[in-house]
Amino acid sequence: MRLLLGFSAFVDGLNERLGRICDWLILLACVVSAGNAMVRYAYDTSSNAWLEIQWYMFAVIVMFGASYTLKKNEHVRVDIIYMMLNERQQIWVDIIGIILFLMPACVLLGWLSWPFFLQAYAVDEHSSNAGGLLRWPIKLVMPVGFALLALQGLSELIKRIAALEGLKVALETKYERPVQ
Repeated sequence: MRLLLGFSAFVDGLNERLGRICDWLILLACVVSAGNAMVRYAYDTSSNAWLEIQWYMFAVIVMFGASYTLKKNEHVRVDIIYMMLNERQQIWVDIIGIILFLMPACVLLGWLSWPFFLQAYAVDEHSSNAGGLLRWPIKLVMPVGFALLALQGLSELIKRIAALEGLKVALETKYERPVQ
């Protein structure tokens, strides 16, 4: 179990760093968006590349931020019953959810998005917009993002099984119902 917990710590560290990168990408996307708008209105000029860079950053934020969100236990869940359960029961619900829903979805979506990337790479796909960017690099974000999410799911599974065995693990179990 120690080896598995070491793997889990590695995955957690990787996704923590990617989460910090995504934090900065949000700020950078706002700066690019504001700069692009200012240039467009002040100088009546713009570039499709700047618009596409914003979309690319958003794609990276969503796809790489998903694994960080899972690590922080901030993902979407149906909390009608979950909040009424004790911690051990919540861990079991998480384990079942990871095995039955998260992992199969990540594997399937990662598998299906890989040919999407390969085709774009094979033809060196570019945007059809004037001044647009290469498309294949951003299409690689999809299978990589699903792989990262699957790895984080595996990490969470390992930590929850270790917790059930009575081992001390750093579990993000605090869950607060969203304010609506």
